[in-house]
Amino acid sequence: MALHQHHHHDPTNIGMVSAPHGPETGDDHASLRGVPEKATEERILKELIYPEDTHTENGTYWADLPFGQQLAFNRKVDNAEARKELSAIGSMMKKDPLSPVSWYFRNAVLPGAGLGLEGYVLFSIGNLTPLFSAAWPTCWKSYAVCNKTWIDAVQYLEVLGIIVGQILVGVLGDGIGRRWGLIQDAAIMFIGLLMLVASWGTTLNGWVICYAWALFFYGIGVGGEYPMTATAAMENATGSGRVSTKDDRLHRGRKVTMAFLMQGWGQFFNQVLLILLLLIFHHGSGNPPYSKVAAQWVFRVSFALPAVGTLWLVYYRWFKMPLASKALNAAKKKSSVTGYDVQSLKLACSHFGGRLIATSGAWFCNDVFFYGNKLFQSQFISVISPGTKSIMTNWLWNLVNVGVSLCGYYLASFLIDIKFVGRKRMQQLGFAMDFILFLVPAIHYHYYAQEKAHIAAFQAMYFLSSFFNQFGPNSTTFLVAAEVYPTPIRASAHGFSAACGKLGALLAAVLYNYIDTQTKFWVVPWFGLGGMLLTWAFLPDTTGLDLKEQERRFTYIREGRAHEYHGVAVHPHHLSLWERLRGAGKYYNPELDYQSKVADLRTEWTEKQAEKAGSEEDISAFDDEYPPEVHDYFSKTTNKSLLMKKTTPVGSSEGSSGSSDEITNEKKAIV
Repeated sequence: MALHQHHHHDPTNIGMVSAPHGPETGDDHASLRGVPEKATEERILKELIYPEDTHTENGTYWADLPFGQQLAFNRKVDNAEARKELSAIGSMMKKDPLSPVSWYFRNAVLPGAGLGLEGYVLFSIGNLTPLFSAAWPTCWKSYAVCNKTWIDAVQYLEVLGIIVGQILVGVLGDGIGRRWGLIQDAAIMFIGLLMLVASWGTTLNGWVICYAWALFFYGIGVGGEYPMTATAAMENATGSGRVSTKDDRLHRGRKVTMAFLMQGWGQFFNQVLLILLLLIFHHGSGNPPYSKVAAQWVFRVSFALPAVGTLWLVYYRWFKMPLASKALNAAKKKSSVTGYDVQSLKLACSHFGGRLIATSGAWFCNDVFFYGNKLFQSQFISVISPGTKSIMTNWLWNLVNVGVSLCGYYLASFLIDIKFVGRKRMQQLGFAMDFILFLVPAIHYHYYAQEKAHIAAFQAMYFLSSFFNQFGPNSTTFLVAAEVYPTPIRASAHGFSAACGKLGALLAAVLYNYIDTQTKFWVVPWFGLGGMLLTWAFLPDTTGLDLKEQERRFTYIREGRAHEYHGVAVHPHHLSLWERLRGAGKYYNPELDYQSKVADLRTEWTEKQAEKAGSEEDISAFDDEYPPEVHDYFSKTTNKSLLMKKTTPVGSSEGSSGSSDEITNEKKAIV
């Protein structure tokens, strides 16, 4: 008997954030083919508990195999999945050659639209500053008519707004739900863009002040996009009920990073649009001098265009994403919690404190690097084009750099779910390479940065540092900061980690004003080394780990039974070095876990039948059914009196004792 994927049916979750699984196509309903005979009934549960993509035929978890067998097993699974996907793409193209494009739009563009708009606007600030300095030198360069403090505040307030949004919206997202967090993010960004387009003042300094506060307000919405997009993408998917899906285990990382890489496309389109707008409003030339009128048109039109897309995003999230908070609501209902789950926050800090050090610390180190990458750009441009005053030169080289970054984004998306590569190794590799690529020019600064004969090597290091930053920590920190935490506090933990990252950017922005260029190259690489060590010591590798197992483990923790959980979420392979040293992996026991899983499945099935029997409303809450054969098995083997007791009013003690007895009997039957 084998796990069988049913034929196409009408999708039920159109409009949900599609990553990590994509919009429901109607093709991903798992069940077991054939009605089992009595002698093979137990095989039904074994097929469900030991999926073929994670366990061998005899029920051995892939991480328990010797290293060589691990590689062979995972290669076999990945190759079979690749053939299946290529076959699906071929079938799609036979019916409609453009259908893969529409698939990509639904699975990557829509989930990452907010991050795409964020990347567009956020990075336009740095692109526009040289234009402002050229058009209004007495304000932005010599500070004769503008206050230098307010000029510097443009960058600082933008980062501070993002930090406020990441923490505030992260907490609100766990408290009031993902859907309203997503809606308010888009609304704040839309209003912020209107403020940027309309920013003005009776003096240049007044305009700068208005511009800075508009960026602060917009930054709040941008900051909220990080935890909201990551958590909604992680949770809202086909098979989000109790029965996990193969797609979650094999493609979760890829589809989340597909949404995240829209940030890179936002940067790309911003740079392209600024180049075109400057040519349009500056009489077809990108060379100085730049008129004040041209600068006004370029920056206001560049902010007005994404405002249209952001307004559409408000509409889409309001009317097309009614189920965005589904997983969070289910977790709260199961824990009998309304509002913010303070108990889960305390338990998560107690049990996952090391992970918080990893996600926040690594993001901090990464943002120092991400900001430091701009050092390369200004230095090698000054060598390639000494004395150039053309903004177009900087913009064109930046466009090339963004293109290289996109290559890193896409390679990360393709490799992040390969178990031999995975999140942790990618993050360590990215940090290590950036450490080396910054340290070399620091040691031989004059050789590379000030001699034109060696600019090719300097340029190669610049592009490679950008590539490995996107391939490694910039992509992985966004994913793991949501992935390694339980649902009730996922947005809060992600928001806190992202805020720590922006503190790294803020540190770099302030520090670089007080040290010379060569010293900057000496300072930056050590954050790469620090990020690599933090990742090695405190970050678990969740590649291939079923998120439902992680939620199951947290359920045991919440009930005060952490020592009774024996599943793969505490397998040493999925724990950090810190967690292993603390003894979290000592409870891993596949045999005991099988018994517990059967008992848990029966208890959950019984509770669900009671819910369905006692509710005539919100039928959509019960749309995540078990495979029919499992339902039939539990119907035949569960004590009917237990079902009756489960439907008695709350407060009756009979149902609790009956459930305990039934679980005990179930464990005895399986042994």
